[in-house]
Amino acid sequence: MTVRLVPPRPETWATAQPHAAWAALRAHAAVVPVEPPRHDPRPAFCVTRFAEAEQVLRDGKAFGSGIYPEIHGPFKGVTLRGMDGAQHSRYRGLVVPAFRPSVLASWERERVEPIAQELLDRIAPKGAGELVSDLTSRFPIQVICEILGLPRQDHARFLAWSEDLNRGPFAPAAGRAAAAAMAAYFRPLIAARRAEPAGDLLSELVSAELEGERLDEEHVLGFLRLLVPAGAETTYRLLGSALCALLTHPDILGGLAADPGRIPAVVEETLRWEPSVTMTMRVTTQDTELAGQRLALGTPITVLLGSANRDESRWADPARFDPARPALPHLGFGTGTHVCLGLHLARLELRVGIAAVCARLRNLRLDPGEPAPVVQGYAFRGPDRLPVRFDAGSG
Repeated sequence: MTVRLVPPRPETWATAQPHAAWAALRAHAAVVPVEPPRHDPRPAFCVTRFAEAEQVLRDGKAFGSGIYPEIHGPFKGVTLRGMDGAQHSRYRGLVVPAFRPSVLASWERERVEPIAQELLDRIAPKGAGELVSDLTSRFPIQVICEILGLPRQDHARFLAWSEDLNRGPFAPAAGRAAAAAMAAYFRPLIAARRAEPAGDLLSELVSAELEGERLDEEHVLGFLRLLVPAGAETTYRLLGSALCALLTHPDILGGLAADPGRIPAVVEETLRWEPSVTMTMRVTTQDTELAGQRLALGTPITVLLGSANRDESRWADPARFDPARPALPHLGFGTGTHVCLGLHLARLELRVGIAAVCARLRNLRLDPGEPAPVVQGYAFRGPDRLPVRFDAGSG
């Protein structure tokens, strides 16, 4: 009998729970056929285990990213995710300096920490709240707004656009509408920053030069359609998953206020246990072989990051959330040349957000009158709600 990855129907992706199915696939093979969608009958495969997933992501010669323009190009335009080789290195090099350590340190003091505290100022007096709507869905996107030099009051529209762009392949009308709305919003700002730079990340993008020429408007828009969703939706889901794990493990949560030095381990375990982005795509650029499976040129490959991060051959009891487990590299941000550009900013936001919650919301606990929260989703995972109680006026 052929064992295949059969993705859930797109309309159920938001609430899907794929870990049991992924575990069954891992037990069967490292490389498994994928049930082909109606719109693309090509033979396709998924990678379920850590070693093979890491191999694919690190081998840019045999496994390229040229499938992304096909999948996301109609919505996000020209982005780094669809580039390979020298072209990818050149364009990535335009943005990497904006995330250097000295810049991140200033962002932590001037933007990340103040935004976290401001949001908690509104929550702390109440004694109860819902941390997704009150905190996690607001915090990272407001940081991105500050970094780009955009009005923070526009954060809700950016979050909505991010979600629609990411689900564009399955809801094309919504994806195209979000792309058009972002273009209409940013074009006047791009022109204004070209005329008068303002010292923000948007100014750096429009002023960046590649081979003596500045990026044209479409390339800038492509960067923005990649940066905003990556810096907003994925990080807010990660923070939600971290808080969900802590709230359902009160013994771990209780120790963080007394010992904040444990927080980085919580961040790394969250990235392993429940990465917010559970899969990434590649396409074979030559006839090749992976784990004994022959793959023809042009074969789509789905790397199941969420499955690889729970590979039993690498982690003991991998479904258990355990920040004290021995530290091993994971694929929460991918790896290789396409490793997440904002991984250091995301780690910073997670560390600051968790520390602020632990310090400000004393006696934090799940609301016993509400259903227990769960991390859910297929391609993107996180909790929809985190109803909590705490000591009113704490912090």
